[in-house]
Amino acid sequence: MLLNREWIEARIPHRGRMCLLDEVIEWNAKGVRCRTSTHRAPDNPLRSHQRLGIACGVEYAAQAMALHGALSGAGLSQGGLLAGVRDMRLFVLRLDDIESDLICEVTHLAGDDLAALYEFELSDPGRTLLSGRATVVLDAARRSRS
Repeated sequence: MLLNREWIEARIPHRGRMCLLDEVIEWNAKGVRCRTSTHRAPDNPLRSHQRLGIACGVEYAAQAMALHGALSGAGLSQGGLLAGVRDMRLFVLRLDDIESDLICEVTHLAGDDLAALYEFELSDPGRTLLSGRATVVLDAARRSRS
């Protein structure tokens, strides 16, 4: 089964241009690796002042976390909320000037029915561009209505 952009859009909350991931390269119970070329798109919705800053890479990672939740059945794609980012390291200034496709990898470190902790890395061939850890509150939309 090809896990392409259309397949991804059907499983995460983001649609159209806001879906930033193009393809799942591989996944298992512990994490997912995705490929994307959307950082080069002139109409990328995260661009500001004709550029895409490196901190926008956190959104790529958050979408990969939601995708991992959908693939693993953890429910992360059904209303999770990015609650915090820790130990974030930025190795470049921007993403839009990187000519190669990017690889976004997230690894599930811990979690339960309430929250999940992920490690993330955004890279191009040969170097890490952004890395860190993120806490996601699961099914936040349902909890806020309770």
